[in-house]
Amino acid sequence: MSAPADDRPASVVIQTSFLGDMVLTTPLLAELARRGPVDVVATPAAAALLANHPAVRHLHVYDKRGAARGVRGLYQTARAIGAPGGDRRPHVAYLAQGSVRSAVLARLAGIGERVGFASSAGRHLYTRRIPYHAEWHHAERLWSLAAAPGERPDARQLRPHLYPGSAERDAVDALLRGAAHDGEPLIVLAPGSVWATKRWPHYAELARSLAGRARLVIVGGADDADLARDIVAAAGPSAIDATGRLSLLASAELISRALCLVTNDSAPQHLASAMGTPTVSIFGPTVPAFGFGPLAPGSVVAEHDAMPCRPCDRHGPQRCPLTHWRCMRDLTPATVAALVDRVAFTPRP
Repeated sequence: MSAPADDRPASVVIQTSFLGDMVLTTPLLAELARRGPVDVVATPAAAALLANHPAVRHLHVYDKRGAARGVRGLYQTARAIGAPGGDRRPHVAYLAQGSVRSAVLARLAGIGERVGFASSAGRHLYTRRIPYHAEWHHAERLWSLAAAPGERPDARQLRPHLYPGSAERDAVDALLRGAAHDGEPLIVLAPGSVWATKRWPHYAELARSLAGRARLVIVGGADDADLARDIVAAAGPSAIDATGRLSLLASAELISRALCLVTNDSAPQHLASAMGTPTVSIFGPTVPAFGFGPLAPGSVVAEHDAMPCRPCDRHGPQRCPLTHWRCMRDLTPATVAALVDRVAFTPRP
């Protein structure tokens, strides 16, 4: 017997930014799902993160740099968004990604109410503009798109969530079984980032100091294989190289099984926030005050608080503007290892 139709007003969230942004959009999705059906427009990579998500009615995959690039792809995607008839058609679009292209997409889809940040590039096409609070965590900024004026979320509402399924659990089981894992505690290391100056250079030394205390697992994409190779060489044969071997959602499942994650300011940090895994987040050219710090309970940040040239960029440049890169180089393995000890091995009250 089919489930009864949901006749509450539907909405669509357009989020085609970075993977971490999609994870941080999930509190907004959960809030909107309390009010009615929620559709999401996402890039192919980010759409995979939302598999099994109970807040999502339908996923529209918008391959804006691939098969759907250009004006034709924009029109085709807009047509798909606005296609459901009657009350199934979204009545409100929430522009979590604030480009002009996203705003045009919502308008072409025939969405009469378009909500986004007052500072966004596409704001002139919005029907309602929400203040962008630079001092808030980005998860809260996104959540505020659907909030009443002055309303603030509690910690429970602000936590992102992902939902790995049986395929992801099986993939992680197979990986660990192939590495002869026998229930030893796991610590996950995520040494990669698309931004070169965000990559802390001392993961191999950290792995050498942690190797006797837990099984180390290195996660990342295929492009991180060289980084993983150096870490495994330092840690010894018990370390597990998972780079390029797991999907993003399976990586989230693996992270959920770890004592902690050590990561740069990059997507794995947000996977850990969604899975509730304590995190040691290493910040160099960027700072948590931008709104992208870890949200899992028990997490900590490693950074040079007093370095006057920080932050030097919103994302992290490919090269240090002053050439010394001390914000990362001077963060020692001993400093980070002490934080791992506090997060992973210190009993909590």
